[in-house]
Amino acid sequence: MQNGIRIAVVDDHALFVRGLELLLPEVSGGRATVVASTGDAAYAASIVRNAVPDVVLVDLHMPAPGGRHAVAAVRAAAPRSRVLAMSGDDDPAVAVEALRAGAAGFLPKSSDASSVLQPLLAAIDGWAVLPAGLLDVLVDQGRTRVPQPTVDLAEQDRRLLGLIAAGASTGEIAGKLHVSDRTVKRLTASLLRKLRVSSRTEAAALAGSAGLL
Repeated sequence: MQNGIRIAVVDDHALFVRGLELLLPEVSGGRATVVASTGDAAYAASIVRNAVPDVVLVDLHMPAPGGRHAVAAVRAAAPRSRVLAMSGDDDPAVAVEALRAGAAGFLPKSSDASSVLQPLLAAIDGWAVLPAGLLDVLVDQGRTRVPQPTVDLAEQDRRLLGLIAAGASTGEIAGKLHVSDRTVKRLTASLLRKLRVSSRTEAAALAGSAGLL
């Protein structure tokens, strides 16, 4: 994994942004740095093109055109950047909309700065970052919208899917399966193709709704 984590912040709360600028380098030992920020959702795409961040934090509750627009704009402008949506309330519907717009995960703005580093690392590593409550909502939605899959999963695939659904990290899965991190990523990509889903979040939701575990 890369040594430095470049972060862009799209948030109209200046004090919150300033707090991240000061605290993230401290809690990460200098690894995580805010390299760009804007309080205007309309400029989100512009700053990510210029700053080329690894992760973009987007506040969902912003003045028009709004945080959801910013998420979609960032995804279009910088497909390789991972977008994490943020919100100060606990309404799961808002977070679900952000995921549909292309966010790779969701972080409550009530999170302490010291607890943000691990989700950032997980996002860069390709994992979806979701609070347990939001995952429950996605699973419930999957029960009504996801058809029963016909794929017959091997025992290793079922074990991998169970670890993904439990929120295990790449390193944790590698340890459980006694393989390398690279092999975990290869196996995960293969599993997603078998399940005909595009993300680990969808795979976890499918696992719960279709009785694959």
